[in-house]
Order: sequence, then structure tokens, then C-alpha cells
Amino acid sequence: MAEQELAELCGSVEHVVYHNDQNQYTVLALVSENERATVVGTFPYVSPGEELRVLGRWETNSNYGRQFRAEVFERAQPVTQEGMLRYLSSGAVKGVGKATALRILDAFGVNALNVMENEPDRLAQVKGITKEKALAISEELRRVYGIRELTVYLGAFGVPPESAVLVWKLYGQESIACVQRDPYSLCEPEIGLSFQIADAIAQSMECPQDDEARVQAGVVYVLRHNLLNGHTCLPEESLCKVAARMLGVERELAQDAVERLCGSFQLMREEFDGRSFLFLQQQHLCEEYIAGKMKAMLRAPANALPGADLEIALIEERQGIRYAGKQRAAIRAAMEQGVLILTGGPGTGKTTTLNAIIRILKQAGERVLLAAPTGRAAKRMSELTGEEAKTIHRMLQVDWDELDNPVFNRNESNPLECECLVIDEMSMVDAYVFEGVLRALPLGCRLILVGDSDQLPSVGAGNVLGDLIAPRMFPTVQLTEIFRQSMESLIVTSAHRIVEGKIPELTRRDSDFFYLPVVDVESAQELVVSLCSQRLPKSYGYSSGEDIQVLCPSRKGEMGTGELNRLLREAVNPPSPKKPEVKINGQLFRLGDKVMQVRNDYQLPWTKDDNTDGQGVFNGDMGIITEIDKPGGAIRVRIDDKNVLYDFDHAANELEPAYAVTVHKSQGNEFTAVVIPVLKVPDKLCYRNLLYTAVTRAKRLLILVGRREVVGRMVENNRKTRRYTGLTHFLAREV
Repeated sequence: MAEQELAELCGSVEHVVYHNDQNQYTVLALVSENERATVVGTFPYVSPGEELRVLGRWETNSNYGRQFRAEVFERAQPVTQEGMLRYLSSGAVKGVGKATALRILDAFGVNALNVMENEPDRLAQVKGITKEKALAISEELRRVYGIRELTVYLGAFGVPPESAVLVWKLYGQESIACVQRDPYSLCEPEIGLSFQIADAIAQSMECPQDDEARVQAGVVYVLRHNLLNGHTCLPEESLCKVAARMLGVERELAQDAVERLCGSFQLMREEFDGRSFLFLQQQHLCEEYIAGKMKAMLRAPANALPGADLEIALIEERQGIRYAGKQRAAIRAAMEQGVLILTGGPGTGKTTTLNAIIRILKQAGERVLLAAPTGRAAKRMSELTGEEAKTIHRMLQVDWDELDNPVFNRNESNPLECECLVIDEMSMVDAYVFEGVLRALPLGCRLILVGDSDQLPSVGAGNVLGDLIAPRMFPTVQLTEIFRQSMESLIVTSAHRIVEGKIPELTRRDSDFFYLPVVDVESAQELVVSLCSQRLPKSYGYSSGEDIQVLCPSRKGEMGTGELNRLLREAVNPPSPKKPEVKINGQLFRLGDKVMQVRNDYQLPWTKDDNTDGQGVFNGDMGIITEIDKPGGAIRVRIDDKNVLYDFDHAANELEPAYAVTVHKSQGNEFTAVVIPVLKVPDKLCYRNLLYTAVTRAKRLLILVGRREVVGRMVENNRKTRRYTGLTHFLAREV
């Protein structure tokens, strides 16, 4: 079907139905001589009374009927006193209400807006407007007009409105001039736009391909982009090669740029493993600080507690248990050392060991804090230990600056008040977060890091747990013995077989681990859907939404999360007249849907049933949609014991269906029953620790659906995803 031609609407904004401050998505009523239309699109700082010329297309929305979707618009200031009154009375200009607007219009007529913006001295002559208020009105109008102009300018290059607002926060009235002077500043972390967008702006001003600033910006961008792949540094040779290819220049130019960037300390060079590595300054300082603080903790250890063997014997007698040798070694090390790394797979007694450590330290009068990287992991830690556990961000009292970057209020100046800190799920903790933890940790405080080094590394940059274990510098106890009760679980024994490079036993039918062979995509999809919607709920009484989780190696493809979520939703939570649903920016939300938060939102408020409230919902949090309020433009989600209200655009940007999620997104969570499709796995994701991480998410039931040879390939491939980091180098370096 041919694409509909652009249509034109001209008219006055009657009222704004909905507006999202973050991305400027707007629903407004536009009135012209001939008709009144509902217009949707991106309109930064639009207000009633404004005159608009809009180009777009008519469409019919299943929820809202016929509406006009704007693609391009132009605005003109209101030209009539009636339009100006409606505009000024709308709250568009802070400090101006209807009464003030009437007095301004009486004084200046249709020239009112020009006087308000450019002649505050004349404006101050109006009754009720002081000089200070006149200046404030002038500045506010300049700000509104400035952001509008900036949004239109940057929007032509594909810059979203929320990024334009960040540019304005940095540069103010000089924003367009600053961007034109240095387009590549848009790639800095404060704004975070792609190099391609910045380059398009530069090319529009005929910037030469070999321009020095362009090449330097490209080199920095490649390093910064690779933080998303977990690297805190890159080999110099690889960096220059990739940057030169991206920029379309000779490698020598990239090398020259590296030298200049190192000379200005924007990049830092380190030699190790027989190669030269380059860091962004912030990442260099981060890993260097972690290494320095950890070595300082070894030199200034916590107070050693005497009588470890006696304490262990007393607990054994009270509880009627007998600790294994490595468990005893871990308890002893926790009492006698300032740092302990405790690792081990499922069923090896990590929780039992940790409970003994906590009990002994608390009996000795130590204040013990427990923390984990995610809300789910913290909740599980609380359940297993009987002690309060917080997310690391909550423990560090996260706040945010004016550019919405997280800032930890617990730091060297305001340290944590404890004698011992225990962090669980340490494999998920990235370098930036761990630096924050160490800055808040007073010297002499005991630090116990608990995790499973065979799992996937953190989503954020760094390989902290692995890098701390590798040099054998810190007391480390790896629990390997599987206890008798856990030996009965094929989930547990299979996880350990995977770590050892052995294929799990896939033939038993009387266990908690099943393998169901399929050879084609259609059969695999049907089987996964049937398991989640019918077979497991019927046979085990499991809830499709609460208990069963599909874990996929990949987002893409016929067996990826995108396609499986579509199929699972229709089977598990089919449409019904009793279930409101809404489509936002192409994404469907239905009452009862299982959803996941896909990015950290430190400012998003939540409430609990006991009327306590707070802020912060984090990447990986999962919940169920409990309410869809179409008139109010809001979706309510129950996440654990929290009720979180999203406006429609927040929901579209921060929530995804979660009937199926990637293995990476599942880290820190455990599920009653897990279904893992292993029919087709991309080569770059076909490795052992991804399968191991997926298997260890299951508590009671695990089902593999696919082909045995794919499982075999994953088990055989022990090539952990390579991460370039500098922490082991900094730990080994002499001061």
C-alpha cells in the first residue's frame, strides 16, 4: 500500500490534552476555521493560544479514534489579543496568570510578547510587576523560546527533544552556538548522543573528514561506546584501527589523535600483558582507585576476632550440623581477615556459611550491613539470612545531579556506619558501582564479597569479581562440595557439570530438569507457549505470570524475546473486553501483562500497601500491570511489594514485556520454573557461562527446549566473553 501523502493543518492550540516533559510527546487540540483536530507528536513547550502549521498524516487509533500524527511543524506567535490572552493565561510563562496577562495586553497590545522578552524595563511599568519579576519573565520567555529553537535545530538531525533539553542545561542561550562550534561535544556522557549524529551536524557545516577535532572525538567515542560492551579499556592497536575505519581516515591520523589525547590527559595509557592499553580518564581513575583501596584494606585490616574454632563448634552444636572444611575456612577467614571473597555454585552451602558468619560477627557486637545489586537479589538475601538487605544504590543513598546522573551521598565524607559490609551477587557489580561502595567504606571495616564467578559478568563496564580473584591477593574461599540434599536436584548437579565442561544429563524423566527435543522453529515456539500457558500450570500448579519464566540467549530472531513475548502474551494473557489495553509508540500494554523495567530510574516514585513510599526502580525489576488509566494516561505496575505509576511515555521508554527475557537481564533473579529455548543460539552467545547462568536461575523446575547439539556447543565453548579491564594490572602494580 502506498504511503499516505503529507497533509497540512493550520490553527490555534485550543488546549493541551497530554504532554511528556522528558520526550516532549504531546496530544493537543488544534482549532482552525474549518475543523477541530486531535494532533499527536513531538511539540516542545507548546501552549494554548499558539498558532501552528503542522505537516503529517491522518490515522485511526484503536483507542482514541481519528487523529493527526505530526511529522513537522512551524509555530508563530499568537497574532490576536484573544490568542495572546489564552497563551499567557495558560501557564506557558511562569509568573504570568490571567490578571497579569490582561494588564500586559492592555499596556502593549499585540506587541506584548516582544516587550516581555526584550524590554523588561518597560514591562516593569505595568502595575503589579516589579523590576525583579519583569527580569524573571524576560528570562523565562527567552528560555522557552531558546529551547524551542534548539529543539527544532537539533531535531533536523534526529536529536530527540529530551537530549535537546540536556544541551540547554549545559549551554543555555549559547546552545546552538556551542553545538556549531563543537558538534562532537554532543557525544560527551552528559548528553550521550551517537557520533553519527554529531558528525552529521559537523558535515552540515562542511567539516573536513580529517579535521583534528573530528578524529579525536571519534577515538574517544569508540572507547566510550565500548563501555557498553563491558570494556574499561581497549588495546591501542585495536582502538586506532576501529576508529580509523569508522572515521574513514588513515590509521596514522587516529594514532596522532591518541597522542594528543594522552598529552591532554583525556586518555590514559598503560602497558601490561605485553600490549599498550588506552583508558578514558574516568575509567582509569575508577579502577586505579579500586585497586588502591583494596590494597589499603589489606594493610589496615579489620580487628581479628579470636576463637573462630570455638564459635564454629558452638553453632554446629546448637544447630545440629557439621560444616565442611571449606565452609569452616570461610568462617574463620571472615573473623580473622579484613577482606573475604566467598564463591561457589548452587548447592555448595554459600547461604549456610554466610548465615554463620553474620551470626558470629553480630554476636561480637559488629554492625553488619547486607547489600545486593538489584531489588530482587536484596529481597532474596533478606529471605535467606533473616536480616535486612538493601540494594547497593539505596545503601549508598543515591541522588542525582541536574543532568540526571546518579550521585552517591554515602562517600568518604559521609561513610557507612558499620563494622562489616556483605555484598551478594558480586558478579553483577560493575566497576563504577564498586568504586562507590569502596569510597563509602571506612578503613578497618570488614568486607565480604559473595558471588559465583562462573556466571556472566556485570552488564556495566568491568569484571570486578573475576579481577579481584585472579591475582590471588585477597583471601578467597571457593565452595565446591555439593551437599547431599542438593545432590538430589538435577538442576544443581547439571549446573556443576556445565562448569566442568560436561553436558548435563538430558534423559531422566523423574527429576526437576527436563530436556524436550525439537528440530524446527514452529514446533519449538508451540512447545514453549504450551509449557507456559497450559502444561506447567496444569501439572504443577504454577502461575504463568508469577512462577514461570522463559529465558532466551538473544533478543532477536524467531526464538528471541521479541517474538516469544508476542506469542506468550496472546496465550497467557489474551485480550478481553474486561482487560483494558493501550498501544504507545507501537508498544502494546495490557492489564495483567508481565513487564520488566529496562533501565535505572532513580526518580520514579513508588508506594507500598502500608503507605510508605520512596523513589527508584531499577533495571531488571519485574512486575505485573494492575491498572491502565486511559483518561489519565497512566499505567500502574506491581513490582514485588511496590506500586509504581508510569505515565504512558515513561512506560513506553522504560517497560518491556517480560514473559520472555534475556539471560543477561535475568541476573540476580530466581524463578520457580525456567524454560530455556536452545534451538538456535547466535555464535557470539553460544558459550558456557551464559548457559550456566540461565540454568542457575531455576529454583524448582528447569526445561530445555531445542537441540542437544546446541547444548553441547554451549558447554564446550569456555571462551568467556573477553573483557578488557585494567584492575588486575593496577592490583599488581607496586605503589
